[in-house]
Amino acid sequence: MLVSEERAHRAVASRDTRFDGCFVTGVRSTGIYCRPSCPARTPKPDNVEFFPTAAAAQQAGYRSCRRCLPDAVPGSPEWDLRADLAGRAMRLVDDGTVDREGVSGLAARLGYSTRHLTRVLTAELGASPLALARAHRAHTARLLIETTGLEFIEVAHAAGFASLRQFNETVREVFATTPTTLRDRANRRTGPDGLPAGTLHLRLPLRTPFDAAGTLNFLLAEAVPGVEWGSSTHYGRTLRLPRGTGSAELVPRREHIAATLRLTDLRDLGSAVTRLRRLLDLDCDPVAVDEVLGTDPALSGAVRRAPGIRFPGSVDGPETALRAVLSRGLPPEAAISSTAALVEALGEPVRGIAESTRARLFPRPEEVAEHAEPVLSHQPGGGTALRALAERIAADELRIDAGRDDVELRGELRELGGLDPVTAEHVTARVLGSPDSLTPDEPVLLRGAARLGLTPERAELTRRARGWSPWRSYAAMHLRRIGATHPRPGSEEPPKPEEANAEEGRK
Repeated sequence: MLVSEERAHRAVASRDTRFDGCFVTGVRSTGIYCRPSCPARTPKPDNVEFFPTAAAAQQAGYRSCRRCLPDAVPGSPEWDLRADLAGRAMRLVDDGTVDREGVSGLAARLGYSTRHLTRVLTAELGASPLALARAHRAHTARLLIETTGLEFIEVAHAAGFASLRQFNETVREVFATTPTTLRDRANRRTGPDGLPAGTLHLRLPLRTPFDAAGTLNFLLAEAVPGVEWGSSTHYGRTLRLPRGTGSAELVPRREHIAATLRLTDLRDLGSAVTRLRRLLDLDCDPVAVDEVLGTDPALSGAVRRAPGIRFPGSVDGPETALRAVLSRGLPPEAAISSTAALVEALGEPVRGIAESTRARLFPRPEEVAEHAEPVLSHQPGGGTALRALAERIAADELRIDAGRDDVELRGELRELGGLDPVTAEHVTARVLGSPDSLTPDEPVLLRGAARLGLTPERAELTRRARGWSPWRSYAAMHLRRIGATHPRPGSEEPPKPEEANAEEGRK
């Protein structure tokens, strides 16, 4: 398990919400498993056992608690922190790889045999790849049951079940109830809000504190018109998913993100939710991050001003890499303009989005490789580097997804993709959600360090950053925010968070 049994007992006794998602508690006397913060009466220590995942508890015969809904909490931040086989596999399982490609496909993506992968996951997570995928399907099914008016046979197929019988049996076993009971019968045909087919309203839980304003401003500062849109209170973007397309509109609330998804294929729900969680870094442990960074006198003020800062990730690895190459060496406005021109010329239109009548998907690598150069002929190099990278991705010579090993991906981006070290690190960190990435060569980081009173030199920043590990990505976010703003006249004091966010958004 990811925490010691002694620490787990203390977390359950104190109902510590920080451990929700890190493990689940099985209560032998009731046959139910709960999240650590479950409000029910604390069980006797002799009556409990702990599991690293909900799938492990289900495999041991426990049912999900109806009161605390342990399957509806943020995921464990350990899966982002760990770059080992178990962490990489868990990210791909959550993205629906087993449902689409089977266990053999998962093993092939990770570069191991099916037998070895099963052995490792069973030892590390207490469940096989199939059991982990089954728990993921059950969670997706519950979302569809409670938020749509789909018939249960449609829910079963959309969630990845082979038959209605398998769907019914899994729901009864995991949730100790029937699908009909989970759904409000009054809304069975039309859905809770009379939403059109393929539209879902979801709540994406998060760990507090959450720096919503800073996260939205970071995303909007690099937003490409047509692909992304938003304001200080919401963010939206189009999505290219494994089985279809869609869009998402995200509105931060106090303890969750209110998400409206529009999907052409509801089987993509699990993948869409997983990718949006990674985009907003919702599985981060902000308390642990702030505790480490706050001990450094230079960063303590920034941490107080922006508690719960996040390191935004990626919803599409190839898109992130291509956009990074297209933006390289250009001022922000020029980079956005060039990317928008590429999207306008090659992107596939997406219908049904009220925010934008010109919404488009970012073009596929194949389309970029074949047609990008005429569109970017005005740009120095004419998009040659972009085309070369797109060709390698399209030929499957370079695979960019959340299941990659960070060292291997970073090396391939530099060797096959021809990226410089800073760009390769940026793409790797965003795609994998790496919590411990910092590139001291970035001018904006050196400016931020100088404004905090640190020596603005690469060697000194590298040395100082060792004390920020394993959360250097979040320290880099603080430095970027401070380095991207202009100090107020007559004062070297860093700007207040709202001022920094506004300036970052303008950039």
